[in-house]
Amino acid sequence: MASSLPPRSSYLKKENAGTARREMGLKVAPRRNVLSAINNGEANGGAPSAPADGGGAEAAPVVEFGGREDVERLLAEKMKGKSKNDFKGRNEQMSDYIKKLRACIRWYMELEDGYLAEQEKLRSTLDAENSRHTELEAQLSNAIEELKAANLDLTRRCESLEETLNREKSEKLIAVESYEKEKQERESAERSRDVLTVELERATHDAKRFSEQLKMVQDTNKRLQEYNTSLQQYNSNLQADASKSGETISKLQKEKSAMMETMAALRECHNSMSSQLESSRASQQEAIRVKEELRKEVECRRAESKQVRDDRDHAVAQLNSLNIELATCKEQFGRASKECECMSTKVSALEETCNTQQEQIQTLQKQLAVATDKLKLADVTAIEAMTGYEEQKEKIKYLEDRLAHAESQIVEGDELRKKLHNTILELKGNIRVFCRVRPLLRFDGDSNGPEGASISFPTSVESAGRAIDLMNQGQKLSFSYDKVFDHNASQEDVFVEISQLVQSALDGYKVCIFAYGQTGSGKTYTMMGKSGIDQKGIIPRSLEQIFKTSQSLESQGWKYSMQASMLEIYNESIRDLLAPGRPNSFDMTTSKQYTIKHDSHGNTTVSDLTIIDVFSIADVTNLLEKASHSRSVGKTQMNEQSSRSHFVFTLKISGSNENTGQHVQGVLNLIDLAGSERLAKSGSTGDRLKETQVSVCFL
Repeated sequence: MASSLPPRSSYLKKENAGTARREMGLKVAPRRNVLSAINNGEANGGAPSAPADGGGAEAAPVVEFGGREDVERLLAEKMKGKSKNDFKGRNEQMSDYIKKLRACIRWYMELEDGYLAEQEKLRSTLDAENSRHTELEAQLSNAIEELKAANLDLTRRCESLEETLNREKSEKLIAVESYEKEKQERESAERSRDVLTVELERATHDAKRFSEQLKMVQDTNKRLQEYNTSLQQYNSNLQADASKSGETISKLQKEKSAMMETMAALRECHNSMSSQLESSRASQQEAIRVKEELRKEVECRRAESKQVRDDRDHAVAQLNSLNIELATCKEQFGRASKECECMSTKVSALEETCNTQQEQIQTLQKQLAVATDKLKLADVTAIEAMTGYEEQKEKIKYLEDRLAHAESQIVEGDELRKKLHNTILELKGNIRVFCRVRPLLRFDGDSNGPEGASISFPTSVESAGRAIDLMNQGQKLSFSYDKVFDHNASQEDVFVEISQLVQSALDGYKVCIFAYGQTGSGKTYTMMGKSGIDQKGIIPRSLEQIFKTSQSLESQGWKYSMQASMLEIYNESIRDLLAPGRPNSFDMTTSKQYTIKHDSHGNTTVSDLTIIDVFSIADVTNLLEKASHSRSVGKTQMNEQSSRSHFVFTLKISGSNENTGQHVQGVLNLIDLAGSERLAKSGSTGDRLKETQVSVCFL
C-alpha cells in the first residue's frame, strides 16, 4: 500500500489574491529494490554534516511556547551539524524537530480549544443578553401599548362625555329659550287681556251712552212726527222702518249685552272684543249720522237703516269670528300650559342629568389625572429602559468585538495549524510507502516446502515499526518502509496514519492513496473493508472523517460541497461505474471511449465521466455499493473474488468561508489497484493472464 501527496502548497484562495497552485497528479512510487536503503539522500539538498555521535536517540527537550514568535522561530530553524550520510543522526534530529512541531501543534490546539471555549461562552452570554434585551423590549412595548390604549380609551370617553355634555347644554339652552319665549308670550297675552278688559269696560260705557242717545233720537222723532203732520203718512212709513230699525238695534243691543257678558266671562279674547268695540263705535257713528241725516233729510233714513242692517250683519259675523278665535286661544293656552309644565319637567330632568354628568366629568378628570401620572411614570420607566438598552447595546458591542477578535484568532490559529500540519507531512515525506503484513493463509504454508518462510519485525530504534525481515530458504531479506503494520494491526491502526492525509484534502490539497500488492494480499479489504464498525476500510473511514470534520467547521463559517466519481481501468479501458443504466457485466461493444485530460493547474479530469453531488456518508455508501456490483472480479487459485481492474474513487471538495473570504478546493483519490500476482501461484490463463500482464504494464 502506498500513498502519494504532492509537494505541500496551500491551496487556499483568498479573494483578490492569486496564490500559486502546485500541479498535482496521480503518482506511483517506484518499486524498491531488495536491500535498498531506506532514504537515498537528503530530499532538500541540505549541507553535509558530521556523523552521529551516539547510537541511540536522545530524549527530546521539553519545548514551551510563549507566543507566535516562538512558533515562527521553530519553523525557521534549520537542521545542521549532520553529514549527508549520517542517516541515524539526521533521523534523530528530525525526530526531535518533529516532536517540537507536535508540541507546537498541541500548544496551538490547546490555544484553539481555549479560544473556542471563550467563543462559546461569549456567544452564550450574547444570546442570554439578546434574549433578556428582547424580553425587556417586549415588556416595555406591552406596557407602552397598554398605557396608550388606556389613554386613548380615556380620551375617547372624555370626548364622548364632552359631546354629550355639549349636546345636553344646547338642548337645555334651547328648552330655556323656548320656556322664556313661552313666558314672554304668556305675559304678552296677559297684558293684552288687561288691555282688552279696559277697552271692554270702555265699550260698555259707550254702549250705555249710545242707548241714551238712541232714546233721545226716538223722542226727537216723535216731536218730528207731531211737527210734520202733513207728512204723517210718509212719516208713518218711515216710523215703521224706524221701529224696525229700533227693534233691530234693540236686538243688537241685547246681543251686545250678551256678548259683553260673554266677553266679561272670557276676558282672554281681546281681539274679538276690540272688533266688537269698533263695530259698536261704527254703529254709534252711523246712528249719529242717521240722526243728522233724518234731521236734514227723511229720504236718507231708509239708506241709513239699510246701512245699519249691513253693519249689524257684519257685527254678527265679526262676533262669530271672535268666538271662534276665542275658543282657539283657549285651546292654544291650554296646550301652552301643558307644554310649559312638560318643559319644566324636562328642565328639571336636564338639570339632574347635568349634575350627574358634572360628577362623571369630575370623576373622569380624576381618572385622567391618574392616567397622566401613570403615563409620566411609564415615560420615566421607558427612559430607564432605554438607558439600560443603550448599556446593553454597548455591552453587546463589546462582546461582539471580543467575539470577532476571538474568531480572528481562531482563523489565524487554523491557518497556522494547517501550515504546521503540512510542514510535518512534508518532513515525513510527500510520497510515503506503508507495508501491511496479512496473516498466513493455507496456501502460504504449502507453497514454501519444508524449509518454510518466516517474517520478523526488527526492534532496533531506527527500524522499529518501519522495516521487516524475510527469511526464505535460509536467506534473509530486509525491507524498509515509512511505516509497517504487522498482522495484528487493525483497520483503525492503519487509518490513524492515513487520517492526516485525509485532513489535508479538506485543507485544499490534492491527495492520492492507493493499495498495491499481489492477489489475495488484502488490498480491497484494506481500502473497502467489510460490514461491521471495526471492519471498515480506508475509503469509508476517510469519508466519515471528511463529513464529520466539515460539519464541525460549519460553526466557523465554512461551507463545503462535494462531488464523487468512480471508475475502473480494465484491460487499458476506462469504465464508468456510476453511469446510469449500466449493466453489471462488461461489454466492450457498448462502452464509451473516455479520455484523460490534464489542464495547466494540475487538475486531471476524465471526459463524460459521471459526477454526482454527495451530501452525507449515506450517499457515498450507496454509490460504493453500486460500484462494487459493477466492478470486474474473477476467481484465481489464490482468491475467490480477485479484483481484475484498477478501482479509482475521486472526491472533489470545494469549501468557502464567507466570514474570512477564503476558498479551498481539494481532491481525494482513493485507488484499489488490481492484483499483481505470480502466475505460478495464481494459475492465471487466458483472460486472467492478459489482465495480469496489463496490470503489470500499468505499474
